[in-house]
Amino acid sequence: MTTHEISSMLAVLAIAAACGSSTNPADGSADAGSGSSADGTGGSTGGSATNPSTTAGDATADGTTSTTMPGSATMTSGNDSEPPPVGFDVAGIPDVTASPCSEGGKGGGGGAVELSYIWIANSYQQPEGTVSKIDTVTMLEEGRYQAKPANGDPSRTSVNLDGDVAVANRNGGVAKFYAREESCNESNGQPGIQTSSGSNDVLPWGEEECLAWYLPLVCNSNRPAAWTRGEFSEASCSYENEKLWTVCDSDVLLINGDTGEIEETIVVPGNAFVYGGAADADGNFWGLNTGASSIFRVEFDGLELLSWPLGPLSGYGITVDPEGRPWTCGGGGASRFNLEDATWSTVGSSGIGGCMTDGVSTLWHSNPSGLLNGYDIESLELVNTIQLPEYVHGISVDFQGNVWGVGFTTNNAHRADPESGQVDTYSGLTSAYTYSDMTGFALQTAGGGGTPPN
Repeated sequence: MTTHEISSMLAVLAIAAACGSSTNPADGSADAGSGSSADGTGGSTGGSATNPSTTAGDATADGTTSTTMPGSATMTSGNDSEPPPVGFDVAGIPDVTASPCSEGGKGGGGGAVELSYIWIANSYQQPEGTVSKIDTVTMLEEGRYQAKPANGDPSRTSVNLDGDVAVANRNGGVAKFYAREESCNESNGQPGIQTSSGSNDVLPWGEEECLAWYLPLVCNSNRPAAWTRGEFSEASCSYENEKLWTVCDSDVLLINGDTGEIEETIVVPGNAFVYGGAADADGNFWGLNTGASSIFRVEFDGLELLSWPLGPLSGYGITVDPEGRPWTCGGGGASRFNLEDATWSTVGSSGIGGCMTDGVSTLWHSNPSGLLNGYDIESLELVNTIQLPEYVHGISVDFQGNVWGVGFTTNNAHRADPESGQVDTYSGLTSAYTYSDMTGFALQTAGGGGTPPN
């Protein structure tokens, strides 16, 4: 099968899917959420984004061999010339007929191979404050961007079904970057589009023209970022009406994905320290509130907020599975929130780290020794393991079905093939720290669930 055929089939799948304590000491001082930021302290600012044109500058698996490739990627043998196998059974979507949008690789959701990126923050206790765009097939970094005019502290990234990213700075402020250069806009007065080409080409704030918008926020803690799906338009071959959820201290914000303007604000009552968030297929926001040891849901349509106590695990990362159920994860343990009766099912022990499903039946999470654990999402049985070279903090799954692990303040991101156990490493990051939906795969495969009993 050719790369073009793979791109076309994945684009069609994207269209089908579119329808259907208040601080944690293990997180370190840079992520404590208690200190003052460069933007000051307090609540969220009111509702307009800064336009980039006017903003002031303020290892491998056992039994394999490896070689160092350009771009600081370590590739295991046998995976250099061909892209990884593509999973066409994403979330159980059946075969569908061709669409006009499938020609030319215009599908969203990272479906086209050229839009299959993972976006990783470079930030932890470092002054860099950037986000890296890495091709999940070639493992080459194709762009690196400042996440804030000054003193950026990015962590959670969320990718929408057009492949674009939103990155939240823990000390306040959210930025959106386009994945496609043809989407970028002239804004700095220089002919042509000026944009980063890789890790050693970070443009100064105000010159990067693939910055779609920046929303300044004044917060002690601005961590979660979660896109909603929006609606797919065959006229434009893209997704429209995409919204972004984020949380600034106790304010849950619903943001216009095109303009960066705040459309709605919902206040989380009580002791709020919202550490992570994810959206389900209906656009509802699930938040992990470690300050109150609770999980909550904000309804997309009615904006009603409902909250429930956490289970035996305190939780750290959060994701939504293909059945629409939220999971909280940490340290090799995982807890599933059962929507029908608002109870928890748990495996393993508590700790730190993120998690994500493969879109079908397996939840992936890492334990402190760097072992990737794959749990069956129904039985919670351990069904697969892959040993990585180190502990990884963030977990994501790409559109080729590979599981990614992002090192905990290291310079490494590891790509693991769950079928063969083969592990490839990209080592060109700078004190990486991300655990969220870094590829958009979780958004595409998340199901929509009912409202649990209150």
